[in-house]
Amino acid sequence: MEYKYTICFIKKGEQILMLNRVKSPWMGIWNGVGGKIEKGEEPKESVLREILEETGISLKDVDYKGVVTWLVDGIRTGGMHAFVAEIPETFEYHTPVSTDEGILAWKNISWILHPENLGLANVKYFLPQMLEDSNTYNHQFIYENGNVVDYSVTPLEEFVNV
Repeated sequence: MEYKYTICFIKKGEQILMLNRVKSPWMGIWNGVGGKIEKGEEPKESVLREILEETGISLKDVDYKGVVTWLVDGIRTGGMHAFVAEIPETFEYHTPVSTDEGILAWKNISWILHPENLGLANVKYFLPQMLEDSNTYNHQFIYENGNVVDYSVTPLEEFVNV
């Protein structure tokens, strides 16, 4: 299946640059940066472009972590290629920053993954593995009536050309 979206988690030390979106989907929710893959673009090209457009940060490389896919009320509705980028702790990018996409802010990983944090997209399920494991996976969600009812992780069988 071809996926239409990308997402990246930019890590600086123990913090990740998160975006609190002002538009649907995920309006008012913290998530990584990314967006729609344009016609003729490879996922890696897309995510690097989206990072630059959404943050102003120009990165040369990102690490591919696999895909996040979802079924909503029994229908496969999409997926996204996921990436992680590590930047030096000395990199200066002052937040919060208000953009057309939302508010960008550095958030501590412990805050992002806190079990009582309800203000995030479903990243708490897959982010720890993406940060700690160099392998690529399909992180699949099943939603019913807007709620996650199942989450599974399977290794990607073959390397996806990104």
